[in-house]
Amino acid sequence: MVGPQSGPQWRVTVDPSRCIGSGLCAASAPRHFTLQGPYATAVGDLMEPDEEISDAAECCPTEAITVEEL
Repeated sequence: MVGPQSGPQWRVTVDPSRCIGSGLCAASAPRHFTLQGPYATAVGDLMEPDEEISDAAECCPTEAITVEEL
């Protein structure tokens, strides 16, 4: 996660209506995603850009992860 005066940021969200809880994101990017019950969630709303986040979004079988560059 990042502070208010940091550099580039990404807004990372997981759509709970699309998530099937496969755990691929939590396994490939454990610093950024976690499973809470049957669904994945991002550990924070704003994050520093990281290739792990992009990879997790790309491997999500239901495309539930959205990464928005701010």
